[in-house]
Amino acid sequence: MPDSPLVPDHLLLAIDHVGIAVPDLDDALEFYASTFGLHSVHEEINEEQGVREAMLAVGDSDQRIQLLAPLSDESTIAKFLARNGQGIQQLAYRVADIEAVSAILRERGVRLLYDNPKRGTSDSRVNFVHPKDAGGVLVELVEPAASH
Repeated sequence: MPDSPLVPDHLLLAIDHVGIAVPDLDDALEFYASTFGLHSVHEEINEEQGVREAMLAVGDSDQRIQLLAPLSDESTIAKFLARNGQGIQQLAYRVADIEAVSAILRERGVRLLYDNPKRGTSDSRVNFVHPKDAGGVLVELVEPAASH
């Protein structure tokens, strides 16, 4: 079956962001600003994902660092921090059509964490590739909101 015309052969359009788990978002924002000169361009609370998050712009590009702090001890990020400590939690790739990319990956034997995409930052649509199917890396697929 040929790929969807909206989906390039390589499936991934760009690195959307790198997600970093942090125990305290305010402390992390201060560190990234004072150390690297990176500042938040978007912040939100995502109750469904159990995080308070900030997107930091890197230079004058649309490349981002995402800081993720847990809202509770039961959130996925809290569990990640308890297991691994602060650090890179996921690598996110931008896609044009998350359903088409998900279908192709499933055809290729890759497991995704959700049956259907969920809401991500700024009303994007997201899904995750199981780390065991991606060399130990949690890969996030991000389809930006239409207004992005």
